Amino acid sequence: NCRALLNVPHGLERFVCPQCRVELAVDLFKLQNYLSSLSNISHLGSPLSNPLDTIGLLTSSKDGTEPSSWNENRDAIQLDEVNEVALEVEREEDEGGTVGDTFTDYRPSKLSIGPPHPDPVVETSSLSAMQPPEPTYELKICHEMEKSKVLSCLQLETIVYASQRHLQFLADGSRAGFFIGDGAGVGKGRTIAGLIWENWQHGRQKALWLSVASDLKYDARRDLDDVGATGIEIHALNKLPYAKLESKAVGIKDGVVFLTYSGLIASSEKGRSRLQQLVQWCGPDYDGLLVFDECHKAKNLVPEAGGQATRTGEAVLEIQAKLPNARVVYCSATGASEPRNMGYMSRLGLWGSGTDFPNFHAFLGALEKRGVGALELVAMDMKARGMYVCRTLSFKGAEFEVVEVPLELNMKEMYTKAARMWADVRKEFMLTVTTLLDNEKPSLSQLWRLYWASHQRFFRHICMSAKVPAAVRLAKQALEEGKCVVIGLQSTGEARTEEAVTKYGVELDDFVSGPRELLLKLVEDNYPLPQQSKQIQEEEPSKEVRKKHQFKAVNFSGRGRMRKINQQKNTSDDDESDDDWETESDMESAGSDEDLNTCKVCSREDVTKVLVNCLECGAAIHQECIASILTKQPSSDCRCPSCEEDLNTYVQAYHLYLSEMQLRYEKALERKLRCLDAIRSLELPNNPLDDIIDQLGGPDCVAEITGRRGLLVRAANGKGVIYQSRNTKEIAMEMVNMHEKQMFMDGKKLVAIISEAGSAGVSLQADRRAINQKRRVHITLELPWSADRAIQQFGRTHRSNQACAPEYRLLFTNLGGERRFASIVAKRLETLGALTQGDRRAGPSLSAYNYDSIYGKKALATMYKSIMEQCDSPVSPPGCVSDEMGLSKDFLKFARASLLSVGIIRDASPGFLGEDTERDIVKPSGRVLEADMHDVARFLNRTLGLPPDVQNRLFEYFVSIFDLLIHDARREGQFDSGIIDIKANSIEPKIAPKIVHVDPMSGASTTLFVLMVDRGLAWEAAFNILEHNAKDGVNLPDVGFYESKREWLGRTHYLLAVEGSSSSSHTFRIYRPASGEALREMSEVELQSKYKKASTTEQVSKNWQEEYELAVNQCMHGPKCRVGSACTVGRRVQEVYILGGLILPVWGTVEKALSKQIRLSHRRLRVVRLETTSDSQRIIGLHVPNPAVTDVLSGLSMLQNQA
Repeated sequence: NCRALLNVPHGLERFVCPQCRVELAVDLFKLQNYLSSLSNISHLGSPLSNPLDTIGLLTSSKDGTEPSSWNENRDAIQLDEVNEVALEVEREEDEGGTVGDTFTDYRPSKLSIGPPHPDPVVETSSLSAMQPPEPTYELKICHEMEKSKVLSCLQLETIVYASQRHLQFLADGSRAGFFIGDGAGVGKGRTIAGLIWENWQHGRQKALWLSVASDLKYDARRDLDDVGATGIEIHALNKLPYAKLESKAVGIKDGVVFLTYSGLIASSEKGRSRLQQLVQWCGPDYDGLLVFDECHKAKNLVPEAGGQATRTGEAVLEIQAKLPNARVVYCSATGASEPRNMGYMSRLGLWGSGTDFPNFHAFLGALEKRGVGALELVAMDMKARGMYVCRTLSFKGAEFEVVEVPLELNMKEMYTKAARMWADVRKEFMLTVTTLLDNEKPSLSQLWRLYWASHQRFFRHICMSAKVPAAVRLAKQALEEGKCVVIGLQSTGEARTEEAVTKYGVELDDFVSGPRELLLKLVEDNYPLPQQSKQIQEEEPSKEVRKKHQFKAVNFSGRGRMRKINQQKNTSDDDESDDDWETESDMESAGSDEDLNTCKVCSREDVTKVLVNCLECGAAIHQECIASILTKQPSSDCRCPSCEEDLNTYVQAYHLYLSEMQLRYEKALERKLRCLDAIRSLELPNNPLDDIIDQLGGPDCVAEITGRRGLLVRAANGKGVIYQSRNTKEIAMEMVNMHEKQMFMDGKKLVAIISEAGSAGVSLQADRRAINQKRRVHITLELPWSADRAIQQFGRTHRSNQACAPEYRLLFTNLGGERRFASIVAKRLETLGALTQGDRRAGPSLSAYNYDSIYGKKALATMYKSIMEQCDSPVSPPGCVSDEMGLSKDFLKFARASLLSVGIIRDASPGFLGEDTERDIVKPSGRVLEADMHDVARFLNRTLGLPPDVQNRLFEYFVSIFDLLIHDARREGQFDSGIIDIKANSIEPKIAPKIVHVDPMSGASTTLFVLMVDRGLAWEAAFNILEHNAKDGVNLPDVGFYESKREWLGRTHYLLAVEGSSSSSHTFRIYRPASGEALREMSEVELQSKYKKASTTEQVSKNWQEEYELAVNQCMHGPKCRVGSACTVGRRVQEVYILGGLILPVWGTVEKALSKQIRLSHRRLRVVRLETTSDSQRIIGLHVPNPAVTDVLSGLSMLQNQA
């Protein structure tokens, strides 16, 4: 039911639905049969005389206007009248609720042991509404911990529920696992240490602890010491041989084996793997701890289409399978940044035998089908079953700011020249490839893959360099204000720096320009050159011929004459060839003796002279004749004079060919060198990391916590730079980052730069135990590529026991293409907040940049079709108004040229832009690949290679279409808004909650809540809103009460319109008598088209109150509503049914019941949240539409009986 169906598939025709006015693509033959069947149904009125005529009359006109035949023939089919106001209200109700408070303060609800956490901890409102199961596990270390107070009540609660969960087994016989999803800085490391100490008290004295970096072993040692487990040894696996760990040579009988994820997949030269070594040490009945710390490293076990599963993910899954009795703990703030990244969490019991999902792919499909609301349910479900905790440090006091950095003039010019250079390189590659021979052409797919990958990295460096001045300015400002600075980036540019040092030496004139070296490397290594002459086989033709025609003597007849031949020296007496067994007939078939004995040169037959065959034509020639004519010396390379002459001609042509090939190569090489010179002359920015360190005082003032081994520093005399190693004699390379971190925490360096390599596990917060307790200003120069990395980086400066919360500054340029990176991370942050915290609004707000969504993909396809003139543009292009067709045409030509230059439009013929007036009536040639039509990432990536003004105009057009689709989706009630808050004047329980299902493993229950919700707005309250609006100084002429221009079911509907919140467009907040405040704002155009300003307040007062009272028990469709009493559209007082508690085990049953419903809005799974008026009880769960209640309860009853 696409309302904007613009490109009708082959074989179908455009058709306008006569009732809802939606444009469809239909099969005329099938529609004819359908209308013919309708003609015999009496309640549709008189039969249609010609169904095909009706089809022709109802199809849309070419100009896009409504078909006139609809008005002329609308009585031909007497369809039910559509109540537009009822449809409008239904859409508003179906869209979703308002956004409530995201976080609530957290404290354990069912345990009262341990001291409070040292810092405020919060939980999302969604998860806080879900209660965990009753704790039944008795903690052995409880008294010890309460006395020492080293573990807070939050950490002890986690240990209790994890130990309790480990007593349960899944349906397949393996032990159930636990997921610690606490945010960065809450104290997961100490919680793991406490869990190890608890298991140690029970005699389980072996544990496996996997993490991301080997130096985090020191943090693990510190955490174990803090909880009093000083006697437990930690063994670093990377320092141990591949022999049996329990052998006398190694001697590890118990303790904690600490290893990294890369160590898990390591193996020796003899083929012995670490995984086998660990499984052997644990034994088949191992029931100790298996801790996956920072378990997000095991993601991508189930990659997206076209990808391959990572070895790490497969190894994590394998070790769990080989140790089925192990007590598994997954631990990460970002363990499930996307649903597919949960594939390795096989011990949670969310899929597999005994669940609604037979395997992980079925589980993943259900989540992706149902959107973010389903993801939020998973987090709540896991908490309800006692397998999951997720708390986060309160961000109270922390500041988030997205700073848009406009390009400076010189950077803009530099960017434009760089974009042109890349376009020139692409043209050069394309031109050169066309001149190559088939055997010279490189793999084009590989060539362009390398080109576009380098293209993306190049402009990512440029975007990052463009933000360096702003980052330095913000850093210096923070230092002046008495704060310290942490700058986060992902790439260090080490590879380009090392290449430059290898090429030019350790002493350079200036810092290395990463973008320049990247482009130089691309051209140097991949410029398509023809073959050089020396690469072509330069053997003389005679040698080739000799290989082809083996030298052989002439065979004589068997008349008693000796055969004089040059025999091969390598034949032995025992070897017999076929020639020894030749018969007379064989000899005769080869020719007569006279023919064989006659020399081609002298035409004589002389048995005393040796005859040889010409290497070219095979003719018999006396050896002496050849020697006398040509060389005067006998030669084994014998040719007759005519063949010799032909050969000389051929050799001359061959050498001419070689010289031409060499000349061709030299010309291509000259073009390549000119291209390289142009790149070297291009002004490009230096490596951002080196540039920032230099501008902020050098290595003496900046702590670098990255993965690179060396850096460039300014020479002592100020002339040039020198490459030096980061480590010194006193500090080993593996301890450099720890040393730099300590320098920062001690206040000896007030600026720290961290990369991804330094992100995991490093604490840089204003720790109360540290000397440097200044407020951190965390500047994100380069946003990480994924949400889990972003969260990890944000968590470096926001952790427990901090003196003050940090300030975050997220830098973006005003380039449209750079939003490609923000788009990906924004998408991940939304799903991460939804999945791991039960609320998509829990993460930092970047939703304005999330273009890589279903609506972004639709917007992109629509934009491409508009640019290629395959459909009308749904919005006016940038800088154009709707009636300026000339400007619109110019923009489309401009857009096509831009997309062609970055390789999105392909196979375009000359003149495809439409400059030729004769071609103006023809649609542009060229095409956009089907794979590219919905690839937002590729579009945003490729547009990086356009000049700033060009990409911004193109991006503005894309965003305009994107915003329109979002607006339409909200209006139609199809927008996935996740958890919906139900707000009303009164929400009260009608009956006591009823348990409808109990999970046999955890004992958690699914509960049905029946509530009475009164949403109405009485006349007095509406009038007060209008007066209050006037007091605020908003007294616009359009504000006030309105009545519908048409009557529906004999009634006029009323509403109150007050000034809306949108600053970009004139919109109104809408209030109705029956449903209160509408969930969406109405535009001025829509308001004026459907309603008119009410004349008198007295008339409005009377009718408003009548509608208010009438809506108590009646929906807006009137007493003859098809759905009957179950319909709630526009009804003021409603019965609302909510399934709360455990949802996943009953998911399939509920979904099956909803699929039987008539209305589309009744088939949707919606997660709602509300709070009762009298006792403020928070309820969250699945909203069951009233018509589906009976089917749902019946299905749940059957499910419970089966259990």
